[in-house]
Amino acid sequence: MSQPVQLPLSVQIRDDATFENFFSGDNAALVNMLDMDQQASGVDSEQFIYLYGAPGVGCSHLLQAACHQIDSRKGRSIYLPMQELVHYPSKLLEGMERLQLVCIDDVSAVAGIPEWEEGLFDLFNRLRDSQTRLLVAADCPPKRLSITLPDLVSRLSWGLVFQVQPLSDKDKVSALQLRAHLRGLEMNEDVARYIIYRSNRDMGHLFKMLQKLDSASLRAKRKLTIPFVKQVMNW
Repeated sequence: MSQPVQLPLSVQIRDDATFENFFSGDNAALVNMLDMDQQASGVDSEQFIYLYGAPGVGCSHLLQAACHQIDSRKGRSIYLPMQELVHYPSKLLEGMERLQLVCIDDVSAVAGIPEWEEGLFDLFNRLRDSQTRLLVAADCPPKRLSITLPDLVSRLSWGLVFQVQPLSDKDKVSALQLRAHLRGLEMNEDVARYIIYRSNRDMGHLFKMLQKLDSASLRAKRKLTIPFVKQVMNW
């Protein structure tokens, strides 16, 4: 991914974090707004969008998917996981107004750190002037963040604010089947339902489990059946 600055550590986005393998469930309107391929011709993208939701609902996935899409169009974008970056100087934000898209994940991590709160406030102003798109994600709405700089809280509320809704158990079955299909695996509904009801229902955990089952299936040259899943997972 093209970047205007050298980050102080290797920040990577997942190869599988795309719009195509995100099962939207009740978030279809939000996904359609973020996915430029779904937007009508001539319709401008919203410049600032703030997402929030509980861990595992897909906020990070959506931010990374937006970066992948810009990258595929030969544009320039950057993904900033603030939990990893707040220990470094905020000057790494310099020059990001030259990009087409900036994605800031876990923005609540900057709360109570004056250098970073001020750095993000300045970045917001530069992005506004340069018409750079900005996506921000957190675990709560802007006004519930513990950020001490009032102007930054105001900036975070500038654009559209969306709560990313968790998937129902029925949708989790469909999401697991979709991800299996994209891996080239055949997973029927009974197997997917069995996995979900026997394990942690967090989607991140379920997808890691699918990766383990994929590898085991490949090694054993076995299809994904309930007996095989029991054997691999020691259930």
